[in-house]
Amino acid sequence: MTEAWGPILLTLKLASTTTVVLLIVSTPIAWWLARSQRWWKEGVAALVSLPLVLPPTVLGFYLLLAMGPRSPIGQLVENLFGTTLPFTFTGLVIGSVIYSLPFVVQPVRNAFEAIGDRPMEVASTLRASPLDAFFTVAVPLARPGFVAGAVLGFAHTVGEFGVVLMIGGNIPGKTKVLSTAMYDHVEAMEWTQAHQLAALMLVFSFAVVLTMMVLQRRLNRLAA
Repeated sequence: MTEAWGPILLTLKLASTTTVVLLIVSTPIAWWLARSQRWWKEGVAALVSLPLVLPPTVLGFYLLLAMGPRSPIGQLVENLFGTTLPFTFTGLVIGSVIYSLPFVVQPVRNAFEAIGDRPMEVASTLRASPLDAFFTVAVPLARPGFVAGAVLGFAHTVGEFGVVLMIGGNIPGKTKVLSTAMYDHVEAMEWTQAHQLAALMLVFSFAVVLTMMVLQRRLNRLAA
């Protein structure tokens, strides 16, 4: 079990980094989807939700092509930073953010929609700017959605396999996370180690779901 600490720590680092980036990226997207009256906004919502139904290996394959050294994005990154994105931790973060995006956007969007127009209108009558009203009214009222999104985004990143394997490979100490480490044990027929990692992920998943339910209930009580 000692050798599993490397993948465990890397998984926690990846999930934490991805969750922070997801909250930053998802908030304006969720706000626009909740408030916009554009007829094509549901098309954007469907695009954001595509990772929910798209096989992870398919998404990972296209992300690998998009970030590869022959792609415009890959060439731009290589010219600017002298490195490539595939098979690096940065590439894993980008892939994880795209793959887990709907798990954060949807709860935050639902929370923003539940606020309604009245609180923002009241803030406007008190001469609050749209930005001030957003951070002092909308964000605090949508706190349950942010909590749910953060927990789901973190947990979903921990359990990734297909996207991680396609973009990051399975490089020890660099891109070898918990899910790919368990795959290695199964492939080598090391059932004891595989059972240990599988049990760890099972307990973690249960703890995440339980924590989310308890937090949402408490936050809903405070809001009431």
